[in-house]
Amino acid sequence: MIRPYDLATYPLPLIRRATPMDIPVIVAIEKESFIDPWEESVFLEAFTYFPATYFVAVCNGIVTGFIVGGLEDTGENIYGHLCNFGVSSAYRKRGIGRLLLRRLEHQFALNLASGVQLEVRVSNTRAQRFYRNLGYKDVFEIDGYYADGEDALVMMKWFRF
Repeated sequence: MIRPYDLATYPLPLIRRATPMDIPVIVAIEKESFIDPWEESVFLEAFTYFPATYFVAVCNGIVTGFIVGGLEDTGENIYGHLCNFGVSSAYRKRGIGRLLLRRLEHQFALNLASGVQLEVRVSNTRAQRFYRNLGYKDVFEIDGYYADGEDALVMMKWFRF
């Protein structure tokens, strides 16, 4: 079930494009969120490749979440690829992740992507439930995708124009 954002309890965050100055906070959120976090250099490099599809959520002047995606052209279709996504543990369950994902999807659609692909750990059933609630479907698994050997579930959401 998708809950509406509760403005009475939580002010609506600002979703804006990320800047290199946001990197220290993004890295901190990444480290608290994942067992195999991206290095700071990878987040900086993402600005080179994905400047238009790299967003942060800001609540009361504090970066509380981030999302990084890129566009991929297969020759037949253009689709978005959700590369990395996290919300600070102190700000989870407030709809921030949903707002970040919707903003990224909107940007992909503006760039004529036909859908979005992502990979998620097979053990991360909470994230899988989140994505399914937002219209993502299981597509296939990739054996040994993560550095520790865990498999990934590939999920997709197709846009309807």
